[in-house]
Amino acid sequence: MMRVLIACECSGIVRDAFARRGHDAWSCDLKPSETPGQHIQGDALKVIRDFGHWDLLIAHPECTHIAVSGALHFAAKCADGRQQAAVDFFMAIANCRIPLYAIENPVGIISTLWRKPDQIIQPFQYGHPESKKTCLWLRGLPRLSYTNVLPLPECGYWNNQTPSGQSNLGPSADRATIRSRTYPGISDAMASQWG
Repeated sequence: MMRVLIACECSGIVRDAFARRGHDAWSCDLKPSETPGQHIQGDALKVIRDFGHWDLLIAHPECTHIAVSGALHFAAKCADGRQQAAVDFFMAIANCRIPLYAIENPVGIISTLWRKPDQIIQPFQYGHPESKKTCLWLRGLPRLSYTNVLPLPECGYWNNQTPSGQSNLGPSADRATIRSRTYPGISDAMASQWG
């Protein structure tokens, strides 16, 4: 059994996948958990530093100001400091002392500023008929093996097109939260292969 921290997660999806396999799994986020379970509401960096020993960290740092999907607004985000704050937060997680970690984020500027990801995965490689290119930066963990690759004709949803219309969500207070949820097939693969 490992003590696992899922940082920047309010959905509980990844936390619960590890908990089902008997791990002492905790999520943390500035928001409360959407589902019952072990959750610390607060700053992830403080939780990493002050809440005891963690064996494994899976982190989903905020991507709004560093993902290439928002490149149109990079000049304003650089000027007012939002982008640098996001980079600093990401790098603080990357430099933490937890021996095993996976940091997840969409394609963004981290690949240029720090290093390329160890792996890029897609939901359709884990049984979901969606496309959402997701980068993984790994420390001490193997690349995540695909579990259920859907053939091209079966998928049909590309360029972040999803049956739920996540790619077309209009502005709202919970848009980022909805778009950032981890697909269950991916969370199950993480828990079974890294747990």
